[in-house]
Order: sequence, then C-alpha cells, then structure tokens
Amino acid sequence: MKLIVQIPCYNEEKTLPQVIQDLPRELPGVDEIEIMVIDDGSTDGTVEAAGRAGARHVVSMGANRGCGAAFQFGLRKCLELGADVIVNTDGDNQYRGECVRDLIAPVLEGRADMVVGTRPIDDMADFSRLKKRLQRLGSLVARQFSGTDVPDATSGFRAFTADAAMRLHLVGGYSHTLETIIQAGQMNMRIHHVPIDVNPKTRESRLMSSTWQYVRRSAAIILRSYVRYRPLRTFFYLSLLPGLAGFAICLRFLYYFLIEQHSGHIQSLILAAILILVAFHLLALGVLADLTSANRSLLEKALYILRRERRSGNRYGPKG
Repeated sequence: MKLIVQIPCYNEEKTLPQVIQDLPRELPGVDEIEIMVIDDGSTDGTVEAAGRAGARHVVSMGANRGCGAAFQFGLRKCLELGADVIVNTDGDNQYRGECVRDLIAPVLEGRADMVVGTRPIDDMADFSRLKKRLQRLGSLVARQFSGTDVPDATSGFRAFTADAAMRLHLVGGYSHTLETIIQAGQMNMRIHHVPIDVNPKTRESRLMSSTWQYVRRSAAIILRSYVRYRPLRTFFYLSLLPGLAGFAICLRFLYYFLIEQHSGHIQSLILAAILILVAFHLLALGVLADLTSANRSLLEKALYILRRERRSGNRYGPKG
C-alpha cells in the first residue's frame, strides 16, 4: 500500500518546511509514504524549501494556474507514481499532519472512496462570525447539490483512493474543494468525513480578495458543477417560472374572452405566448445540454479506463 501526500503550493517558502516535517513517515497498513510538492509557479524559494525539507517529489506547473489546476496536476502525477491512496493538504500549515492517520482510516478499511477532514469551524478563533456562518451555509448548499453529508465542504484536507482520483475531472482552476464534492457525489462515490485539528493561522487566504468575492465564485462553482451533471432537471426548473406564468395569463385571457365575453386583452395573450415560448426554449436547451452531458459522461468513462490501463501497465508491465 503506497500513500502519497501531495501539497499544492504557491509561494509557501516560510510554512512549507513545517508542513512536511509534521507529516507522518510511518502509518499502520501503509508500506510506503512519499511526499510530493506541486509548485504552482512560485516566485520565492518554495522549490528549494521543499527539497531541503525532504519532499520526495517536487513537480512544477511552470506558471501560476490556480489551486484547482495544481490539485488536478498533482493527482495525475501521484497516479503515475503508483499511489494507492492520495492525501491532499495545503502548504500554509493549516491542517495538522498527524491527522493523516484518521483521514486515511476509512479508505484503508475499504469503507470510503473519498474522505474529507472536517475542521472545528466553531472553535476557530481566526474565523469571524460572518465567515463561520458563510462556511456553514456554503457547506449546506454543497450538501444539497451533491447529495452528501459532508459538514465542511471547503476543507482541502482530503484522502482519495487511486480509483476515485482516476474518476475526477476538474474544469475550473480556481479551487477544487466544492467541485470535487459535487462531482464525487453525483458519481455515487462513497464519501466519508472525519474530524481533524488545525494549526493557528499563518497568513491570509489567497483564494479571495474579499469574503463576498469568495461567495460569488463559490456559488458559480456549485451551480456550474450541478448543471454539468443534472442539466435537464436544472433547465426544467428554470422553465417552470415563465411556463406557469404564461399558462396563468393565458387562462386569464380565456376567462375574460369566454366567460365575461369581453374583447381585448390582446396584450395579455401576447405576453403569455412569449412566456410559454421562453419556457419551451429553456426545455429545449435542457434536452441539448442533457445530450451533451451524456456524451461527456462517455468521454469521462473512456478516460477513466485509459488511466486504469496505463496504471496497470506502469505497475505490472506490458501484458502478453
């Protein structure tokens, strides 16, 4: 059983050595533990610090492409190196390295494909009251859209089986936390969560310039991820408002025309027709999006099979 802990980094020269130092070197049920640092175009001494601290692998993105892109790049490299279990942690020393043991336990026991470390949000002094409320609200929305019960959807401290890592295909480069939760939930992966401890805050978050910017981006990620997997349902719900409104206005026109014997109200009839036409077009878009989603699903399955075959070839050599 081989475990690789990946650490996406951007200018983490000061905190990275402590992150690496705190990671376990031996764990029950694990034969090998390796540490990989993914340099996301750092302009400081992150790469050198990673080497001095004992990282087994240091790979570079070449330019700053975002946390989500670095996460996805790291998963691919870990799979190429034959990882059976992959743990993702941050380079800012937010998460306690000793909690890796608890994080991978459900995976080693065969109970989970993905495990999320749940932070003690209510006890984190560096989180303002507003931020705590937004974290709870965001996690609630993510649970509803993903069909999971993860209480801390934005935690980046996670463990994946190799099979789960091969199935994940991220689109956005901004952040991976919400997108992977929704994607894994829609794929019916076994998602567990375990409580973890955190270290004192070392720096401000680089994912957002303000709380509201983070809220806007997170909402966009959640909506886009859900639409990608449930397009027909999404567009059906969107079509309900203009469709029902148009139907109601049409009934109103028929009432005055047939019951009250009043002429006129042509404007109402035109508005009803427009609203019903808008609803029809939304449903048509939903059908087209659903067909596109089915095609994307087939491509993802083909890519998963390709990754699995490559992994088998890397580990066992060519067949025949």
